[in-house]
Amino acid sequence: MKTKHKCHWCVGDELYEAYHDEEWGTPVYDDETLFEFLILETFQAGLSWITVLRKRENFRKAFDHFDYKKIANYKQDKIDSLLLDSGIIRNKLKVNATVTNAQAFIKIQEEFGSFSKYIWGFVDGKPIKNSFKTLKDVPANTPLSDTISKDLKKRGFKFVGTTVVYAHMQATGMVNDHEVNCFRYEQV
Repeated sequence: MKTKHKCHWCVGDELYEAYHDEEWGTPVYDDETLFEFLILETFQAGLSWITVLRKRENFRKAFDHFDYKKIANYKQDKIDSLLLDSGIIRNKLKVNATVTNAQAFIKIQEEFGSFSKYIWGFVDGKPIKNSFKTLKDVPANTPLSDTISKDLKKRGFKFVGTTVVYAHMQATGMVNDHEVNCFRYEQV
């Protein structure tokens, strides 16, 4: 049986490969999933994505399935309980930022009709298709991720530096950064 060529970064880890094959780079337009990825990316800051991916289900349970309306109203007792939850990344600044980001997310929805309209507006509603041959060709950030990062920060978001934003763009399909010889490159 011939195996499909995949982006090099995911090869060798079953969870990583499943994420790559089924999710990464697929355009996401619904606010709930966009919020989930945004929060997961903020927790990933300074860590590896596989660390976050392995804790994803724990994050879902701990953060009410990423219900941003609930998260926006978290009180200190809920935040304190999250900081004791060994199933997630217990970083006080990131946990607090999640609440702040949920509040800012709702404000963007109110202004633009949806977070999706806002974020996808930066790419005119369609993915940017890059042509990278290897992982080393893929940038950690771009001038566009710089612009989005600055705008999100201006709107009150935390932990949304340009590298986090670019990772979010990749995960949610705003950019297609699959290697050109990856079987997913033409699918997304």
